[in-house]
Amino acid sequence: MGSKEVANRPHVVCIPFPVQSHIKGMLKFAKLLHHRGVHITFVNTEFNHKRFLKSLGSNSLDGLPGFRFETIPDSLHSSDEDTTQDLLLLADSVRKTFLAPFHGLLKKLNHTANIPPVSHIVSDGWMAFTITAAEEIGIPVVLFFTISASSFMGFTQFPTLVEKGLAPLKDETWLTNGFLDNVIDWVPAMKGIRLRDLPNDFITTDPAEASWIFCLEAIQRFGKGSAIVLHSFDALEKEVLDALSSMFPLVYAIGPLQLLLNQIPEHPLKAMGYSLWKEETEWLKWLNSKEPNSVVYVNFGSLAVLTPEQLVEFGWGLANSYLPFFWVIRPDLVVGKSAIFPPEFEAETKERGLIASWCPQEQVLEHSSVGGFLTHSGWNSTIESLCAGVPMLSLPIFTDQQTNCHCVCNLWGIGMDISKYAKRDQVEKLVKELMGGVKGKQMKNKVMEWKKLAEEAASPHGSSSANLDNFVNQVLLRKS
Repeated sequence: MGSKEVANRPHVVCIPFPVQSHIKGMLKFAKLLHHRGVHITFVNTEFNHKRFLKSLGSNSLDGLPGFRFETIPDSLHSSDEDTTQDLLLLADSVRKTFLAPFHGLLKKLNHTANIPPVSHIVSDGWMAFTITAAEEIGIPVVLFFTISASSFMGFTQFPTLVEKGLAPLKDETWLTNGFLDNVIDWVPAMKGIRLRDLPNDFITTDPAEASWIFCLEAIQRFGKGSAIVLHSFDALEKEVLDALSSMFPLVYAIGPLQLLLNQIPEHPLKAMGYSLWKEETEWLKWLNSKEPNSVVYVNFGSLAVLTPEQLVEFGWGLANSYLPFFWVIRPDLVVGKSAIFPPEFEAETKERGLIASWCPQEQVLEHSSVGGFLTHSGWNSTIESLCAGVPMLSLPIFTDQQTNCHCVCNLWGIGMDISKYAKRDQVEKLVKELMGGVKGKQMKNKVMEWKKLAEEAASPHGSSSANLDNFVNQVLLRKS
């Protein structure tokens, strides 16, 4: 590539919110853009960069021509490199300390020989400081969301909740007096949803709570993005996407990201992984030994935590179902201590249960022996399950998981909800229903239909491929 071509090539700086699921989504999107000829600088925190090198290998982030990694500090004190950072401290640090080093990095990139000047920022939509940085340098910022269109719509309603006196909650009684079961009829394209089906960050009685302030500050700047990109596809959330398109100038549903990546022939970036934890490998041999659609896969994601009591109830519910299960229990899943099961649980489940600390989830879900997924309903997990044709038992814990659960169970017909306070009898009953009941079979049929629609969207002439091309042409290549 000649120096003139390099100078004319769009140079996009991608910066995810610094947690596992957001990095994974952004990295997939960055790979797609790179394949479309865009020069990429991908920004991790120093802490996460070190974790990647540890889990993926010391050369894993060397990048390649036109795809480089850079780091900025997160200003947090951290000792153990394999745990998730405190989310509230991290969010606070994002608000208060990320702007200066990020701004410095943009200036440095603009004075680096042999790379094009920075033309755009693709920022995680929750990183509001990037809008300030973009304004200071005079370039557009695209807001990329690793959430569904429905959750995004839910978040955009938070200022209205405040205006209507519905958030923050007046007092603790609002949690138990049925207030959250009120149906709200003013959210565009989401008729019949209850307050509790919105992302639950508004459920606080403290107007100064850090996570609430963090949310509101970011939401108030959503309109400053030159475009909004959502990890979804048109057929899945058509009405909501149409409504959002009338609220924001440019909205693109580009997903499922993995299916779009699968369209790319062998590519040097293909091997680059996404995991901050070392992934275990013995699960494959174990799954190969099981019957088709017989295994319950259990994973509550990279951030959610359970109490020891909840863990034990879910464990015994799985054990008592007599179904084979593969459960990912990361080192910090249980509040304040490691997950320890009584010896009789281990004896009871030795033949049919496998527990691992982390695994490549998409490969697990696509394995023919996996028949159901007990999930926290994070958006990555939800869309991965849908793409693999695996019905879900949904246990939402915080933020947008509540909205995903509502869509999965009530709109798309591919899941049933379960409370995190469920006792073992109920866990056993719902797991059996998921894996072999009438409702389970209906959900399996439905999820296979959605899987087909997802594959169509990501095919070369599908809606998401067209949306990706339009995004590159209308946003990244447009001469302002």
